[in-house]
Amino acid sequence: MSANNPNNRTLDPIALSLLWGSFVSVTDEMGSTLRKTAHSQAVREADDFSTAVFDAKGQLVAQGNFTPGHMGAMPFVVKSVLDYYPLETFEPGDGVLLNDSAMGSGHFPDFYLVSPVFFRDELVGFVVNIAHQIDVGGAAPGSQKVLGVTEAYQEGIRILPTKVIRGGEFDEQIMRMICANVRLPEHLRGDMSAQRNANHIGALRVRTIFEKFGVEDVATGIEEILTRSEKTVRDLIREIPNGTWSFEDALDSYEIGGEPIRVAVDVIIEDEAVKVDFSRSSDQVPAAINAYMNFTRAHAMFAVRAFTDPFMPQNAGSIRPVSVVGREGSFFNPVFPAPSGGRAAIQVRIFEAINGALAPLLKERAMGGFSHWSNPIIGGVDERTGESFIYYDLIFGGYGARSHADGVEALAPVINCANIPVEIHEAFNPIKIQRLELIPDSGGAGKYRGGCGMRKDLEIRTGEVSLTLLGDRHARAPYGLFGAESGALASSILNPDGEARELHSKETCTLKRGDVLSLRLAGGGGYGAVSERDPAKIQVDIDEGYVSESAARERYGYGS
Repeated sequence: MSANNPNNRTLDPIALSLLWGSFVSVTDEMGSTLRKTAHSQAVREADDFSTAVFDAKGQLVAQGNFTPGHMGAMPFVVKSVLDYYPLETFEPGDGVLLNDSAMGSGHFPDFYLVSPVFFRDELVGFVVNIAHQIDVGGAAPGSQKVLGVTEAYQEGIRILPTKVIRGGEFDEQIMRMICANVRLPEHLRGDMSAQRNANHIGALRVRTIFEKFGVEDVATGIEEILTRSEKTVRDLIREIPNGTWSFEDALDSYEIGGEPIRVAVDVIIEDEAVKVDFSRSSDQVPAAINAYMNFTRAHAMFAVRAFTDPFMPQNAGSIRPVSVVGREGSFFNPVFPAPSGGRAAIQVRIFEAINGALAPLLKERAMGGFSHWSNPIIGGVDERTGESFIYYDLIFGGYGARSHADGVEALAPVINCANIPVEIHEAFNPIKIQRLELIPDSGGAGKYRGGCGMRKDLEIRTGEVSLTLLGDRHARAPYGLFGAESGALASSILNPDGEARELHSKETCTLKRGDVLSLRLAGGGGYGAVSERDPAKIQVDIDEGYVSESAARERYGYGS
């Protein structure tokens, strides 16, 4: 799948469109296969996975519509694999696994599987997928404990690029070693089998593309797709004024009662290129929340794409005009063995910082701060079965308001994952969901209102269990833009109807039967001056329960 085109050949527009659509279809079918054959709730229900196709040089050709953090890191994953395994060492049916934080997407639970594609005995490309494993060992169930984890060696099993599949079959010695280091080996083995399935289907479909178009036309088409994508991005960047645009925000402290973590970005526009620099942010911290550069880079590139053309193809060409840097040893470019298991909690903030920097320039595309999201993990033994369980959840609140509309509720910000149904949680885990509802008055007031936060209360129905929280916005609320208010702060409360205790957004603690955990996400930030809110919209908010009558009077001066 070479991207060389020495004869300057071109494909007609219809053929090029069909070729591009074929590659995208491959990534979509890989994702469908992964979802349908996976074992864990994280992959099967939450869509915590991603897929892509690369050429033989390791250039990204097409990706599925999945998680930006995975996808943005994937080109660098493939490069790391090729550093370990030269092209001539690959054979049909191989599969290379890695989960290293720096080489991958920032934490050990993300297992990348890279498989070669051969056509008529020639290596023509790679199919790649990543699935978030529900547990990879370490200090707490779910492998995302933040507080008290001071180095990567405490976070679980670390795998540098390793051929775990040969001739289409797993190397059982390697699998035995991996499974011996995780809490739910049957889940991990099941999800890894699903990853193998996805790459097998992907390789079959890519070979079909070569049979249909021919090697020469595929090479010509790939080169044209990458060139056009790069040109489109550069043209869009030229429309943004040159200069350095900055913004600062903060993450909750990595320790109870500590100082917040500074998030500072400088977005440098120079003609047809963008440089995103996080160097002014805090130093790396002795807790599992640091963002390795691949993760930082992935979400920064996603943010630039959102501000240029979110519907443009994502491939090696479209990412060339964007560079992302951070001071070595900083929070967004830590040095190994900095721990990073809980880094998922910060991906929204990477986007929000860039959004804040570019908002004065591109007002029509900017939005208020997100209500963030919550990723609680509970592990222990289910007394009904005597077997270990891990409750893995993703809870989504409200988007920030936009230049033309209120923020929407209950959608995944940036990570593009799905809600896990209450019925699935209760069927497979000893918990009961008591409440799942929007929080009135939590969205930031403005000409357009921020989306409301989400509240989810769950009861423990087994003996002692371990809780790991992974949230944020307990200390600094999601910002509003252009005269609008911030959203309400988030909170995590243990036993809200009894001896209530507020928990840190990254706290790990022990819960017992009958305990109730109440997770209350922040509200999204508003957009535009509060005084410009349409009274008719305020009344609709009251009627539908988004805003109380008292809040309407206090914040908007609406009503008697």
